[in-house]
Formats: sequence, structure tokens, C-alpha cells
Amino acid sequence: MAARVTVQTDDFNLTDEVDALRKNDTRVGAVCTFTGTVRDRNDGLNVSSMELEHYPGMTEKAIEAMIDEAVSRFDIFSARIIHRIGLLQPLDQVVMVAVTSAHRGESFKACEFLMDYLKTQAPFWKKEQTPEGARWVDARVSDDAALAKWGIGATNA
Repeated sequence: MAARVTVQTDDFNLTDEVDALRKNDTRVGAVCTFTGTVRDRNDGLNVSSMELEHYPGMTEKAIEAMIDEAVSRFDIFSARIIHRIGLLQPLDQVVMVAVTSAHRGESFKACEFLMDYLKTQAPFWKKEQTPEGARWVDARVSDDAALAKWGIGATNA
């Protein structure tokens, strides 16, 4: 089985990742994916680039635990998360979440759960370059609220 979690500087190919995730698994009737990209604006300012940092080893372990939680909550077969680090430009892909299941409902829920969890609980640090200079990106209240709907309190405060 391929790795469930990868943190990397290189871009990823969504089609290749989905093909690998569902390869030879005839049970799969649904694949749900989410791909996040770098925006050129945030909080009213232009963003020329974003730099992502992480704590190697700890980050992957935290994301693996998120996938384990999704498997325990939802009727899914597999999940794959890729998160990029390093210097990224607007339009660059940042994160991919892919989930397989027999039916779409479970894949949709698990994919959304994993993204909500990633946005608030994964140990990544983001720094944006704006016309006013560099700034660290804080977690949003809306991200904490999205996680709370799953019965999980944010621990990022």
C-alpha cells in the first residue's frame, strides 16, 4: 500500500494519486478529492507568495492520526493526503486530500472532516508575502467552527 501521508516540496498530479489510491480495489464506488491552491489575496491584501514550514516527523504523525480518526468515524476504504512545504506562488497546489469508499456520502464527509482537521490541527506554519511585508497566517475562527461541527475543539489557540 502506498503512503497515506506525504509532506513534500514538489508538486503532485491529482490523477496519478487517485489512480494509485484506487488501484485494484474493486470495492471502490466513490472517490472524493479536495485540492487547495495558493490564492493571490488574503484578508484584503495581495499575496505574492506563501511559504510553508513544518516540523518533520511530527507533522506526518499528526496527519496519520487524523486519517485514523476518519477511518474510525466514516465507512471509508482509504485516504491519501499530500501537503506541500516551501515557497509557493499563487495558483500553486498546496494540499490534496483523497478518500475512497463504497458510496459518495462517506467519501464526502471524510474528505471534509480531514480538511477541517488539517486546517486547524496539522503543525504547519504559513507566511505570506504582501505589499505590507511578510506576515504569519493565523488560524481563522471559521476554521475552528468547521472543526467544532465534528465535535472536536481546536487546540491551536
